Amino acid sequence: MTKSTPWQLDPALDLVLERVVDVPRDLVWEAWTTPEHIKVWFTPRPWRTTHCEIDLRPGGMFRTVMRGPDGEAFDNSGCYLEVVPKERLVWTDALLPGWRPIKSGAGFNFTAIIALEDLGRQTRYTATAMHSDESGRRQHEDMGFHSGWGAALDQLVEHMKTRA
Repeated sequence: MTKSTPWQLDPALDLVLERVVDVPRDLVWEAWTTPEHIKVWFTPRPWRTTHCEIDLRPGGMFRTVMRGPDGEAFDNSGCYLEVVPKERLVWTDALLPGWRPIKSGAGFNFTAIIALEDLGRQTRYTATAMHSDESGRRQHEDMGFHSGWGAALDQLVEHMKTRA
């Protein structure tokens, strides 16, 4: 994380994936902010993202529908909290668009922070998932946060290199 981050990492509550990727920051930003791109790379194979809606502004919607190989579907809606073009996206699945609280159900909620640092033809990519308690962090980690988010990042790089 850069020294100007407005949040404090807590290893007991937060999961972090950091890499330098061989794609310019402009293209990583485009991959995260364009529904057509998200549908290609966002969900680790063999899962697919079949629908994506983006209203790229604080209070706006970030929604995806993911489908598994057996046809199961997961509809995920969230709310952007911060949008700093080409530097940082922050959203949460604890709120619906317009900062409307979501009715809590089973599982856990998290806030995601995607931070991008320009390294010329490469990008330092940091994805952070912040949780309210250790149980939620453990559950997210056990679901495969590092392998899943890492595979999705590999797919983002693979897809966006065709545009470089």
